[in-house]
Amino acid sequence: MADYRLKTPLSEADVRQLKVGDSVTLDGVIFGVRDGNLIRVFDKNVPPPVDWHGAALLHTAPNVRKLGPGRYEPVSIGTTTSMRMDRFTEALLRDHGVRAILGKGGLSDKSAQLMAQYGAVYLSVTGGAAALETLQIEEIEKVYWEDLMPECIWQIRFNGFGPLTVGIDAHGNNLQRDVQMEAEKRTADILKKMGVA
Repeated sequence: MADYRLKTPLSEADVRQLKVGDSVTLDGVIFGVRDGNLIRVFDKNVPPPVDWHGAALLHTAPNVRKLGPGRYEPVSIGTTTSMRMDRFTEALLRDHGVRAILGKGGLSDKSAQLMAQYGAVYLSVTGGAAALETLQIEEIEKVYWEDLMPECIWQIRFNGFGPLTVGIDAHGNNLQRDVQMEAEKRTADILKKMGVA
């Protein structure tokens, strides 16, 4: 396992070097996305108001304080579970050139295959670390589609966001799947020793 510090936007070479279990810290703009804005883009066919080529997307719907028209300061920028947004992975990678998806809990094996195909990674954020994440924010630069509040598209500039763990690498390896399989094996072994299985 290795430690990397990368700056957005990310290149394919940036993400192809990463392996499952590596630690990554990100600097630069990360876009906050969630169900509401992804449904608008992909189910309602509304083009996103920002270019996501090379982007890192964070699954979030942050708690913020309004400072004025279009201006917000972070109160708590947490991460949400990624799996319910799994169905958007292919189009994000294929049509919009996204290089990293950040969230909790992982994505499917199909998404892992797509990341190998298109050159992208899934970066796992530690659950319950919203306070730390919020301290790593330099500025909420822009907010798009405020009518979806808090599921707008957030353009957030981070300084040293992480450490993040490579949960899915650009070679199709899937840490969450591997951990789940090992847990199931150990559970079966324990149950067998107990005479339950």
